[in-house]
Amino acid sequence: MGFNCGIVGLPNVGKSTLFNAVTASHAEASNYPFCTIDSNVGVVAVPEPRLERLAAIVGAPKAIPTHIEFVDIAGLVRGASRGEGLGNQFLARIREVDAIVHLVRCFDDPNVAHVDGSVDPRRDIEVVQAELILKDLDTVERRLGEVQKRAKSGDRKLKTETEFYGRLRDHLHRGAAARSFAVAPGEEPVWMRDMHLLTDKPGMYVCNVHEHDLGRETPRVAAVREIASGEGAPVVTVSAEVEAEIAELAEGERQSFLEGLGVEESGLHKVIRTGYALLHLLTFFTWNAKEARAWTVRQGATAPEAAGKIHTDFERGFIRAEVASFEDLDRFGSEHALREAGLIHTHGRDYVIRDGDVVYFRFNV
Repeated sequence: MGFNCGIVGLPNVGKSTLFNAVTASHAEASNYPFCTIDSNVGVVAVPEPRLERLAAIVGAPKAIPTHIEFVDIAGLVRGASRGEGLGNQFLARIREVDAIVHLVRCFDDPNVAHVDGSVDPRRDIEVVQAELILKDLDTVERRLGEVQKRAKSGDRKLKTETEFYGRLRDHLHRGAAARSFAVAPGEEPVWMRDMHLLTDKPGMYVCNVHEHDLGRETPRVAAVREIASGEGAPVVTVSAEVEAEIAELAEGERQSFLEGLGVEESGLHKVIRTGYALLHLLTFFTWNAKEARAWTVRQGATAPEAAGKIHTDFERGFIRAEVASFEDLDRFGSEHALREAGLIHTHGRDYVIRDGDVVYFRFNV
């Protein structure tokens, strides 16, 4: 699995519509809050044009993409951190995802009710963010209480840990997300990681606009972008309704449909590309006589770690990796030509995988 993104937002902002479009899973989408009673999970193929080209070059009959997972999480409302509107169940679900896709309604439609009676992206973001922070505050205060009890022993490290949680609690009290909290010298980063705080997760904002506003910087989109800029978060603009239409089209018709709307790529593609950057992911490739295949690892992964994505035996018995870049393979047109040019390199256990690497792993178990 490449990565796992939870789609969050207020009720009726288009989460289930977008989820249905990108996963073709047909989760229930209705014009009332909490229509998504159970978190829906969908697996989506990552669009990768290099994979199709690789399969053509090496003559592989199949091209198997890497995948990502989307989790459609029911709409949050005020009081979710206290259990309002099924809040406890879904805030717990957010804790399990790698990244948060915060979908914000930036369109008017009298036929789609808004939980607060009007469309205001800035207010809506503040509501969701406040609930996530309040839940994190509860988590931190519980941990602080536990450590304070143990710190009575006089252990200096426990005293430092107590001060850490106290500073973090004050940071959250000021309405700031945990991801903007700086761990001071002498404090352990694991203290933060072990809590799995909701606002410590990387996130992006996705503006759900009317199809006529695709490609335009509307005042509502500008408001979201201003908030995101202050957080260092990326922003993607999509139309969930357009994505639903694209999902119903044949593959060969999708690009011309997008061009008719004046956009170059689908919102799904933009979300995936943004998610890759957000989570520091990259794609490498393998191939054999039966298939060409794409795989996802985090930046900095070594050759044995990448081999382990294919099979644990590959990592355990790793001997070496024979590596070429996709760009070189595309330019020379065959493995034979690459070998003749000396562009297939042999690497050991310390080699760090690069995006676009085409790899053949040698192993023995």
